[in-house]
Amino acid sequence: MACQGVVFKACACSDGTRQVRRNRTCSRLSERGHGSWHLDCRVPDLAGGTRQVRRGGFRSAVAARAARAELLGQSPQRHAAATWTLAQWLRYWLTTRTSIRPTTRRSYTEHCEQYLIPELGQVRLDRLALDQLRAAFTQLGTRTNRYGNPIAAATLHRIRATLRASLNAAVREGLLTDNPARRLELPPARRPHAVVWTAPQVQAWERDGTREPVAVWTVEQLVVFLARAERDRLHALWHLTALRGLRRGEAAGLRWCDLDLTGRVLHIAQQRTEVPGQVLVGPPKSRASRRTVALDRHTVRVLRAHADRQRFERRAAGAEWTDTGYVFTRRDGQPLSPSYLTHRFAQLVADTGLPPVRLHDLRHGAASLAHAAGADLKTVQDQLGHASIVLTADTYTSVLPPAQHSAAAATAALVLAAARRARGVIQHRNQRRRIREMIRTIGALQTTNQQLNPLDPHGKSSSHRRATGKPPLSA
Repeated sequence: MACQGVVFKACACSDGTRQVRRNRTCSRLSERGHGSWHLDCRVPDLAGGTRQVRRGGFRSAVAARAARAELLGQSPQRHAAATWTLAQWLRYWLTTRTSIRPTTRRSYTEHCEQYLIPELGQVRLDRLALDQLRAAFTQLGTRTNRYGNPIAAATLHRIRATLRASLNAAVREGLLTDNPARRLELPPARRPHAVVWTAPQVQAWERDGTREPVAVWTVEQLVVFLARAERDRLHALWHLTALRGLRRGEAAGLRWCDLDLTGRVLHIAQQRTEVPGQVLVGPPKSRASRRTVALDRHTVRVLRAHADRQRFERRAAGAEWTDTGYVFTRRDGQPLSPSYLTHRFAQLVADTGLPPVRLHDLRHGAASLAHAAGADLKTVQDQLGHASIVLTADTYTSVLPPAQHSAAAATAALVLAAARRARGVIQHRNQRRRIREMIRTIGALQTTNQQLNPLDPHGKSSSHRRATGKPPLSA
C-alpha cells in the first residue's frame, strides 16, 4: 500500500553523467549481489503529522520489508527516540513550553541555540551519554561570553538545568528511560555577595579599575547620587529603588492606581519585561513578589513632587500626551522600557564620578540600608519580595561600615566586660587564698611556740617563770 511506503533496489552507479546515490535505473540491478535494497515510508510524528524515513543497505527485499514493518509498528515516541537528534528534541520541547514566562522562554532558547545544540545537537537522543555531557560542559567552560569573560559557573548550572528539564520531559514522553543530565556534576556556583564601596576599594578602582561583580554604595555615596540626580525627571524612580528596593521591571510597571500616598503604601501588581523586539507586561516575578511596600513620609513627598512634574509635562505635551496611567513615563506619557532605565542610570552614575554600581545594585543597597537601620531579615525579605529568607541573608544584605564598627565595638565591649568580671573573680580568689595562707602561717607559728614554751597549770610559759625568778614546775 502507498501509505506504507515502498521497498526498492538501487545502487550507486553512474547514470552516464554523474554518480547517483540511489540509482534505480541501472541495468545491472537484476544481477545477484549488485546494489542493495532500500525502504521509503512515512511514520507518525510527535507533533501529530508524519515524517519521511529512508533507509538502505539491506541485502534482500525480505530484510527491507521486515525493517519497514518494524518502523510502521513503532509508536511516535519510540521512533523519535531512535531517529531524533538532541537538536530536534530541544526545538520540539521548546514548542511545547506554552505556559512559561517570555523571559524564561528567552533563557531556554538562548541555552539551547547558543550552547547545547552547537556542542551536542548532532548526538542521537537515545545515544546521549554522561561522558558526552561531561566533555561538552568542559568545552563550554573554556568559552567566553559576549563581554570576553569566561562563562560563569552559575551560567553553566543554568544551562544544565535547561538540559535536565528537557530530558525529564523526554523521559515522561517515553523517549528515554533515564536522564543522564541528572548525574552530571559541575563546579559549585556561588552567588556573588554584594560588597560595600569602602575607601580602600574606591582607591583600588581609581587606580586600576578593580571592582567586585556586585557592589553597593555607602549611605554617604547614595546621598551624593540622589542630590546630584535631583534635577533628573526620574529622580523619584531612583529614590524609590534605592530606599525600597524595587526591581527594574517593577518600577517600570508601577501605575498610579498601585500607589496610595495617603496610606503611604504601594502595591507591586505587575512588571514590564523585555524580550528581543518587544516589551511585555505581566505578573510579578514570583508569588512572593506580589507584595505591599510601606513608604516613609519623605518618599511620599518625592512622589507627590513627581506627580506635579508629570502634570506639567502633560499640559506641555497637549494632544501628543497618551494617558497610560504609569507613574514613570516618557514626555508623551508612554511607559518606559526597562533597558532605558538601565542606560539612563549608568549615565547618571558616570556623570557623578561615584564608583560604579548597576541599577539592580540599588536593590542590594536598599536591603543593606534597611538591615542597618534595624529591620530584621524577615522584614527585609517581605520588602524585597523574596520567596526565601536565605536569599535575602546570603546575597542581598551587606553590612555597611557604620554597622560593622558598631558590631566591632559591641563585640569588644562584650569581651572586655567579661575580662573585667574574670579579673574581679581572680582577684577575689587570690585575696581569699592569701588570707587562708596567712591564717595557716599564724596557726603554725602558734603551734611551734607552744611546743617550745609549754604552759604550766597557771597558764604561764617556762620563759615567763625564768624571767620572774621562779623555778620551773619540774623542780
